Parts: sequence; structure tokens; C-alpha cells
Amino acid sequence: MSVTVIIVNWNSADLLSTCLFHLANQTIKPKQILVIDNASREDPSELAKKFPDVTVIRMKSNLGFAGANNVGLRLCNTEYVALLNPDAFPKPDWLEHLLEAAATHQNAAAFGSRQLCYERPEVLDGTGDSYNMSGRVRREGYGMLAKPQDLVSREIFSPCAAAALYRRTALLAIGGFDEDYFCYVEDVDVGFRLRLAGYKALYVPNAVVHHVGSASTGGRHSDFSVYHGHRNLVWTFIKNMPNVLFILLLPLHLLLNLISIFRFMLRGQGRLILRAKLHAIRGLPEVWAKRRHVQRTRVAKICEIWSALDKRLIPW
Repeated sequence: MSVTVIIVNWNSADLLSTCLFHLANQTIKPKQILVIDNASREDPSELAKKFPDVTVIRMKSNLGFAGANNVGLRLCNTEYVALLNPDAFPKPDWLEHLLEAAATHQNAAAFGSRQLCYERPEVLDGTGDSYNMSGRVRREGYGMLAKPQDLVSREIFSPCAAAALYRRTALLAIGGFDEDYFCYVEDVDVGFRLRLAGYKALYVPNAVVHHVGSASTGGRHSDFSVYHGHRNLVWTFIKNMPNVLFILLLPLHLLLNLISIFRFMLRGQGRLILRAKLHAIRGLPEVWAKRRHVQRTRVAKICEIWSALDKRLIPW
């Protein structure tokens, strides 16, 4: 089984060095490691010379996480691609466990890691992403103390792309990442489209990374994260939710957006959240055109999608 590791880098030289060190010590060596650099202030090429198996591709402008990963996808021809953030440091057998899971579960196309908080490894950074029927995305286990059940493999809605493995042909078949997203929720969008195409996603608890988290974007509640995350939440629901469920769940999705606007107004980010939702609405004509293609090529049954959704009425 051949695998390419793709790392999207943006102004993360110190973290990237540590990440590459951990990759160099994997029990199964990737065929190639591609660092796609999004026009960082510092050229990581000199750093990569310390690691002979690493190829650095410098972009002329910042393509975002989605666009840079698509560049990496076009440059590799391996059976699998593993995505790894510069601030995610894998244990030596990380890649080995992901590939073992892929060989065992042929009906799955996406495989997620057990992410531990870098500064507090007893605390989970996440075990995979869930997708609520309202359209809210939640990283399962985030910020919680690790429990015995976290060591059990299970199906998840989609993996967090900070440390995940994908079947390359499946990713290419659905068109890769949506570059209009730029950053945030693009991995959930990919997971949703893979599921619509008939694939499943699996959590692999023995594939462990220590994750700093949002190291280059200012944190989970930064203006950058809030804007892109809440704009892209709307696009993900509109584009991917199958017709029957779309009609039934649209009122819940609208309510979710109203609650989000109210919450961020209380935090002093009212203008920001309103701008995110306004830009989401402005992008709906193009998103709706994408929806027609996604729904026309859907393989999964409605009941399968319904079964995969988190159905809690209050998803917080």
C-alpha cells in the first residue's frame, strides 16, 4: 500500500520542523511527503533539506487549506493520501495503524486519528467530526478527558483533516476539496460528499497525534475562524443535504443560524457573524449549482444519511 503525506504550511516553520521529525520516525515510511507552502513569510525549503524524502511546493499566493490540498492531490499517484497539519505530531505507528484500518475496511474511504491536546495529552482534541441534523459541526470529545471508550474503533461522520487518511481515487471521484471554502469545515464537506457517494468513515483510536490546534489561524474564536467556519456551515448544509432531509431540516438550520448570530453578538462579534452569513447568502447561486451535481450523483440512500446524522435537538 503506497501513501503520500500532504502537509499544508502557512507561517508555521517551527511546528513544521517538529512535524517532519515525527514523520521521519514512522514505522511505515510514506512514498513521498509533500509540503504545500501557502506563500509563507519564511521559505521552508531550507528546513526540508534536513529531511531528504520531503518535497516543498511553494505557492505564489495563499490558496487556503482546501486549494493547497488539491494541489497535493494532483501531484501524487499513490493509493492513499494522508493529510497532516504542521501542528499535529504523530506517534511512530500513526501511519501504520491508519493503513491497517484501510486494508481491513474496504467500504470506508476516510480514516480519522485519535487527537490529543499537545499541552495536556490526557485531554482529547477530538475523535472525529459529527454532523448534527441542524447543520452544526462538532468535533467529538474535544476538550474532554480521555475515556476507555475512546479506545474503541467506530464509524464516524467524517475525520478531522488535521490528521486523516483517504483513498485517493475516492477523493478525486468527488472532486477533491471545495476551494471556495478556503479554510474550515472543508473536511466535513468532503466527508459528507464521500458519504453521499457511498463510502463510510472510520475512527482509528490507535492512530495517535498530539495536536496544538488552530496554531496559524489565531484560535477557534478568532475572527478568521469564526468568519470562515460559519460561512462554510451554511454552504455545507445547502450543498449536501439530500432533498427530503433538506426540506424537513431547513427550519432547524435556519434556527441554528439565528442562535449563532445571537451568541456571537453577545461576544462582541456581531458584525463579523453577520458578514459571514451575508457572504454565505451571496454565494448561494454557485453553491446551489454544486448541489445539483452532488445530489444527481448521490449513491447513498436517504435512510443511510439520516442514520449518520447527530439527531440531538440541542447539539451544544
